[in-house]
Amino acid sequence: MIDLTARHPPPDPQGLLAGLNPSARFEHVRFGTYRPNPDYPSQAEARTSLQAFLKGAQVRPGGFRLFRRAKPEGRGLYLDGGFGVGKTHLLASTYHEADGDSSYSTRALMSFQDLMYLIGALGMAGAVDAFRGHDLLLIDEFELDDPGNTHMANTFLGQLMPAGTSVVATSNTEPGALGQGRFNAADFQRQIQGIAERFDTHRIDGPDYRQRGTAPADVLSPAEFAVWQARQDDRTLAVITHRDLNRHLLAIHPSRFSQLLDGVGAVGITELGAMSDQNVALRFVHFIDKLYDLGLHAAFTGLPLGKLFSDTYRHGAYAKKYSRCLSRVSELLWEARG
Repeated sequence: MIDLTARHPPPDPQGLLAGLNPSARFEHVRFGTYRPNPDYPSQAEARTSLQAFLKGAQVRPGGFRLFRRAKPEGRGLYLDGGFGVGKTHLLASTYHEADGDSSYSTRALMSFQDLMYLIGALGMAGAVDAFRGHDLLLIDEFELDDPGNTHMANTFLGQLMPAGTSVVATSNTEPGALGQGRFNAADFQRQIQGIAERFDTHRIDGPDYRQRGTAPADVLSPAEFAVWQARQDDRTLAVITHRDLNRHLLAIHPSRFSQLLDGVGAVGITELGAMSDQNVALRFVHFIDKLYDLGLHAAFTGLPLGKLFSDTYRHGAYAKKYSRCLSRVSELLWEARG
């Protein structure tokens, strides 16, 4: 059995740079496997927008304008929508589809968290240089949490996109409202507006697909957890209490969670408890995001999911992050019972 608390992955910006591609859960998704909800036409329209974007279409309200010019400025498309509408599926599909388009032969897919880490680790000049030759950057979960990453994002995009790098981003927040509720965004409105103006925005509506036709799952009983654990390969299984996991995550930057889970096939988290510290809660959310993206099996025991995060968190500035986390944990629990 793997002991996660014995793992202390070192900073590895070069290793992260080398692995900026779709994670295991999204390795085989394509535009053709995306199943838009017929009740929400914006989902199918988002897929069409991305396909047109790859073919060189400038997306504007009211239609598309095709153009080609020598060394054009990079274009931006921003998918704004709630969790569970398929934004990451579409972003990974764009990465795969671009493989057959010589206009986007050099591309990278990363989370906004990973991008901020790379800028911090490499310095702005180093990060810009690392991506200068890229035709396309795909950035998942774009969000401005503080003045620092607002400045870094604005500077980074401002140096790359005019030089020809195109960017597709996904977010739970429309670009003009980035940062609201998290810091005094009004003081940085010029930078936020500068970011927003680089993108054409496509809003994706719809409910969480993970909950279509099902009730939210709840944690496993001790007996159910024992059955689940017996089905796992002990050589790639990690079992850890929620308290020990949270303590360990405080010493590891979220950009290294992938290294922490390297070689792990399944994670059992026991004795889930309420998280009163928002820093602890957000790190747990990032951990679940990485575990989910890597396509790992997972099971949970302890407190019911609805009691993990306080109402203050679930209705505050990071509400969508917490809701997405609970949705993903619920899906993982349905899989564990399967």
